[in-house]
Amino acid sequence: MDQLFNLLGVGLTWVVAIIGGLLAAFWVGLIIWTWRDIRSRSADIFAALLAVLLVAVFNVIGLLIYILVRPKQTLAEQYDRALEEEILLQELEQSPTCHNCGRPVKSDWQYCPYCEAELKRPCPQCGYLLEPDWKRCPKCGAFADKIVASPVIAPQTVVPPATQAVVPPPAPLPDPEAEALTPEESEVEPMVPPPPALNIPEAEAIARAEEIKKQGLLDEN
Repeated sequence: MDQLFNLLGVGLTWVVAIIGGLLAAFWVGLIIWTWRDIRSRSADIFAALLAVLLVAVFNVIGLLIYILVRPKQTLAEQYDRALEEEILLQELEQSPTCHNCGRPVKSDWQYCPYCEAELKRPCPQCGYLLEPDWKRCPKCGAFADKIVASPVIAPQTVVPPATQAVVPPPAPLPDPEAEALTPEESEVEPMVPPPPALNIPEAEAIARAEEIKKQGLLDEN
């Protein structure tokens, strides 16, 4: 019986030792993981020591508290995000904008579609779009002083013609001579139009008809 108890005691001792070793290794592993995680998320050494101390004292409970209060992003993620924001800002600064309205435009646009301002002027020799401050065409070598910017024609508003009032013609002035005439003198006899002038063929026909008529009267006598 004594030997059996001795064996059980030795077995329990080994079991407790193994479990204790595993728990100690787990505890150390939590501390190491906490240190690495906090160092990857924060450059503050005091915050790292505080996190390690929290896990070392409270073990699993301290680990849960640390996970709740730790920074959400690592330093690498924060750097990548800051780099992306810087790249976006550079792209926005380098992207061309309209000098008149300030809206973003494309590099191959000649006119602004928003305010209709001229962004670039074409080269008269090759048609390449030139910037306003360029002194020479980079494609064909034409000088910018010979390039005349095309004028921007402003839209003309059509004004409808105003309705003009119809002015009646002035009344004729009275004739003083007509007013001086008496009623008897004012009665003027109607003028008889002269007989129409006969053409030569008609006159000959009338003369011949009279001759025939005279001959007919002579024959009856």
